[in-house]
Amino acid sequence: MGRLFWKFFLCILLAQVAATIGVGGVFWLRDQARQRATPALDSGPPAAIALDAAAATLRHGGLPALRSLLPDMRRPQLFVLDAARHELLGRAVPAELMHAVERELRDGAQGGDSAVWRGARRLVGPDGEQYIAFVSRDFGRQIGRVGREAGRQDGLRDGAGPDTLTPGLGPGPGPRRRIGQSVVIGATVLASLLFAALLAWYFSRPIRALRSAFEAAAAGDLAPRFGPGAKGGDELVDLGRDFDRMSARLRALMDGQRRLLHDVSHELRSPLARMQAALGLAHQQPDKIGITLERIERESNRMDKLIGELLTLSRLEASPDVLRREPVDLVELVDGLVADARFEAGQAQAADDHGVPLRVEFDADDSVNVSGDPDLLWSALENVVRNAARHGAPGGVVAVSVRAVGDVARVEVCDRGPGIAPEDLPAIFQPFFRSGASRTGVDGHGLGLAIAQRVVQAHDGEIVVANRDGGGLRVTITLPATGR
Repeated sequence: MGRLFWKFFLCILLAQVAATIGVGGVFWLRDQARQRATPALDSGPPAAIALDAAAATLRHGGLPALRSLLPDMRRPQLFVLDAARHELLGRAVPAELMHAVERELRDGAQGGDSAVWRGARRLVGPDGEQYIAFVSRDFGRQIGRVGREAGRQDGLRDGAGPDTLTPGLGPGPGPRRRIGQSVVIGATVLASLLFAALLAWYFSRPIRALRSAFEAAAAGDLAPRFGPGAKGGDELVDLGRDFDRMSARLRALMDGQRRLLHDVSHELRSPLARMQAALGLAHQQPDKIGITLERIERESNRMDKLIGELLTLSRLEASPDVLRREPVDLVELVDGLVADARFEAGQAQAADDHGVPLRVEFDADDSVNVSGDPDLLWSALENVVRNAARHGAPGGVVAVSVRAVGDVARVEVCDRGPGIAPEDLPAIFQPFFRSGASRTGVDGHGLGLAIAQRVVQAHDGEIVVANRDGGGLRVTITLPATGR
């Protein structure tokens, strides 16, 4: 068991002990108050009936009959004193109770005998001897049971009889009662300990599991540990599932970083190898130095472009929010990109020197405005348009349109190239990904669509790539419009 378990356990146990002490203290104080309270006479109807029965018994049966009656009078409990103020069964009467009896008799003498209920009454025996009978509300609880045989004796000697009386108090609770109280207290304590241990274990178990999961994650193991089969549905189990989601996200990011590092190394190694080959050729054939320098320049430009794209992608991933926002007219922006694509298509056709040139058509509204970073938007749209022109079929058409649809601006670029294999569509926006249909014969590093997606997402937009019926690809970009 860990430290957290014992903290939970001790806190719960202390709370239960404090509650037990508080409740027990209340009952103890109540019992003490009852014990210290001045005994009161019972003047209700049951007490009056008991006093009438005692008077009739004394009048008709005499003192022996009254003494035999007293042990049977338990509820209410009747007490009878002789002229010497001795209780007939030898039960001690506290001084406070005697004062209450005398006060009751005095008040009754002053008010006459017309009162219906009296807590104390004078009785007269057949021989004319006077007795005092009364019923006490509290005193009867403090007096032990006196046997019927002892009640028939003329008096009780000190220490005689089966139950020894303590004057004013009577015998305490019996052994069985004390054993029962001890058993109840012991069972309560054991139950408290059991429930405290169960509750502490319930709270500490998932926390221990989380700790082991964090230790494994620190060691590089990001495998999920709180799957859908985890028992329970409280906040601690939800925390475990959140940890699984976090570890899965971290694992995906780490895999992506490793894959990106591998791809970058591979992409940089190819132009470096060609540059080294060109340098070796220059050393072996100095007369071809011009061709070698052109090759080195071309490869260095490829490396510069690759590094620029990597820096742009890294900046977008490190800071996904656009820091600079200003009004941008997408029609004017895309029109410049289309002009560049037409020029490049014409240059490529002149270099190829045969076939029908690729046509780039542009259709747009008068003005479609958005708010964003013009340089990043230029980079995203340039990658999309260049990809379409690069992969378009010779003699085909690349259709570019810009429209304002409701409160969004939509840019659509369509070509008639080889398209994308359906199984490759989910991975089209991953860095350095190139589908099988466009992997060979086309210059590029597979970063254009990855950069375009991050730029569009940074502008609260969406980019969707889908194959066209009849061949080709359609790229649709939607951005929040700011009015025309």
